[in-house]
Amino acid sequence: MKDIKISVIVPVYNREKFIGRCLRSLMSQSIGINNFEIILVDDGSTDYSNKIYQSFSDEIRIIKHKKNLGLPTALNTGIKKAKGRFLVRVDSDDYVNSEFLQILFLFISENPDYDAVSCDYLIVDDKEQTVKRVNCLKNPIGCGIMFKTSHLLEIGLYNEKFLLHEEKELRARFEKKYSVSRVPLPLYRYRKHTSNMTNDKKKFKKKLKMLKKK
Repeated sequence: MKDIKISVIVPVYNREKFIGRCLRSLMSQSIGINNFEIILVDDGSTDYSNKIYQSFSDEIRIIKHKKNLGLPTALNTGIKKAKGRFLVRVDSDDYVNSEFLQILFLFISENPDYDAVSCDYLIVDDKEQTVKRVNCLKNPIGCGIMFKTSHLLEIGLYNEKFLLHEEKELRARFEKKYSVSRVPLPLYRYRKHTSNMTNDKKKFKKKLKMLKKK
């Protein structure tokens, strides 16, 4: 049995156009495949995503939901199956630099006082052309952050009621006790397209306020 240091969670829902690119970037990591696992959680896809990711079935772990349960539930399914000491989320329409896992792992493992570490990211369009570089602490996203798996389990994973802005709610709880440090290298590629451009801040703030009252 290989010594798994890192678990990579890839949630998938109808991403036939992008999932192949995502998985190829993960399979090309310099850290070596024996050091990490890829857990793909298909949240009830109805397109041809299945035909694409099945071609990687010898290298990745595949979990399927019979129906669409929502992104936070899919993420929690993957986290609960993770074997790695560290955990990172990569969304199925994004992709990463070949040094992504190696650098984040080196940074967090050599700095034991750090709870989590994130990297800067490049926003790219559907043609993979760079739109801009973004500081991960000034404009955080839910991906490209390497957590200690035990910390995520301790805070209770993602709140499955948050079908929108689930990463902000998780981070708000995480940062009550822990901190996220920064690696100022753009190792993550965040694909910006119409299906991920929702920005309902009022809805998020209202729901977060309701939860805090409980």
